[in-house]
Amino acid sequence: MTFRLRRNEVRLLMIDVQERLLPVITGRETIVKNAVKLAKAADVLTVPFFYTEQYPKGIGGTDGRITGALPETARRLEKVHFSCCSEEAFDGFLFQEPRPVTVLFGIESHICVLGTVLDMIAQGHKIAVAADACGSRSPENHALAMEAMRAAGALVVPTETVVYHMIGRSGTPEFKALLPLFKE
Repeated sequence: MTFRLRRNEVRLLMIDVQERLLPVITGRETIVKNAVKLAKAADVLTVPFFYTEQYPKGIGGTDGRITGALPETARRLEKVHFSCCSEEAFDGFLFQEPRPVTVLFGIESHICVLGTVLDMIAQGHKIAVAADACGSRSPENHALAMEAMRAAGALVVPTETVVYHMIGRSGTPEFKALLPLFKE
């Protein structure tokens, strides 16, 4: 199924990028940097942004660098299931505003992100994954998860692709506001 990442058709879902999980994740600084870019893009482009935290009492909250960049309208869901779709409140949390495409990213790629992607695809949703904003403890598990998501029908692309496709064209105020994120 082919689809585009247009800002008026997309929602972003960040999964479990939490303080106590990050230290063991390969490429954690890149993941945080790209999560911040996606949060800032959602804010500038008024794209709905949702995020989950897996058992925050034990694992801590979302990394502060990311929460500092979140749009004011960002919505949070605490969860205990690995797949977000297994949470009773998930559908009401994510699908308040009808958008045909969900872009997912977070940690760990091969557990919570993969489980959520597979469940959402099985339910008929169009899914994209910002691969460089995802990670696992082992690079092999991350790579295998990306492969599995692509094979299941997800569009697996870098953060820069997600943001540029949501912007749509150069020369706009949004383009000018977000361009510095990719000039670093």
